[in-house]
Amino acid sequence: MKQRIAILGATGSIGASTLDVIGRHPDRFEVVALSGGSRVEPLLAQCAAFRPRFAIMADAAAARELADRVRAEGLGTTVLAGSEALDRVVADPGVDTVMAAIVGAAGLSSCLAAARAGKRLLLANKEALVVGGDLFLDAVHAGGARLLPIDSEHSAIFQSLPEDPASWPHRVDKIILTASGGPFRARDPASLRDVTPEEACAHPNWVMGRKISVDSATMMNKALEVIEARYLFGLPPERLEVVIHPQSVIHSMVQYRDHSVVAQLGTPDMRVPIAYGLAWPERIASGASALDFASLADMSFESLDSKGHRQRFPGLQLAWDALRAAPGTTAVLNAANEEAVAAFLDRRIRFDQIHAVNLATLEAVQPSKPQALADLLALDARARQAAGVHIARLA
Repeated sequence: MKQRIAILGATGSIGASTLDVIGRHPDRFEVVALSGGSRVEPLLAQCAAFRPRFAIMADAAAARELADRVRAEGLGTTVLAGSEALDRVVADPGVDTVMAAIVGAAGLSSCLAAARAGKRLLLANKEALVVGGDLFLDAVHAGGARLLPIDSEHSAIFQSLPEDPASWPHRVDKIILTASGGPFRARDPASLRDVTPEEACAHPNWVMGRKISVDSATMMNKALEVIEARYLFGLPPERLEVVIHPQSVIHSMVQYRDHSVVAQLGTPDMRVPIAYGLAWPERIASGASALDFASLADMSFESLDSKGHRQRFPGLQLAWDALRAAPGTTAVLNAANEEAVAAFLDRRIRFDQIHAVNLATLEAVQPSKPQALADLLALDARARQAAGVHIARLA
């Protein structure tokens, strides 16, 4: 029987890569639902190629246009709009697996809905854990969902861990996340004030969306991944480490109590962790190129305490600070960073001011432990408002 899949954020890079993998295995997978934001043409093309039952757009006007186009082409896809429709579709009994790839806190509600419905949840939206934290994990456990990480780093960790999660705290010494260092790994920290959005989005190894590319350039992406790893794997913050590995061949590592290290290697292609998540516990062809060890360049590693990295990437430390602070602090950090990155991409603040906005927001917003989705959304709104105030002062 085919695995029936809903892809949230289908028109983004993760969504497109997921469809590429699925298209290689038509005997194994069926696309039931696709979601997008406001871009009609790419979602229409995907509907024509995969004929899903549902297409959901965040923007109502775009949904009306898509519905007209779908009807005109006789595709038979039902077009819906809004977050409530998305929540209903992911919980539909006709959906087995949900690829959660909506960028930012906007994807939280649908992730919670899929978790409560007990779906196989492929998590490419790290904000579900960064913002949702224990609330999201409680929904996963209550619904009996199967949570599989899709971020290359967390997939690598998952592949390197023992099969029994109960043994992780006792057998594992620490988790080591690798970071490429982005486009500014060797740049003079004093020159970062002059960085343009175009430079920040030019990642040396990965093809990604604009927001996540900026996060990689500041290494806030790695800060969010540290927070995600804390919730995914249950180790305390002091047993999570980051090392810079410019070649992006080793995607992350697990160091065991005996100090042996298990690492996952592969080409920097998101189709590898996507294929692993789709087929787990089996393995299927991803379409990615195989590593050629004969021609592989030397692999190098740099400590965060070397070469000025702490000064170059000050936001990374906020991961450990937020994890040790009051519950809800990680949600505040995420909201502040989303607002700051958007302001930078709009050229309202400088690249080096992203960190200043994050710090100011953390100081301005005192969270209380969220008990429900409404609490998380209210906290997210408070943090965005505080970040906006500071951005206005800088602009």
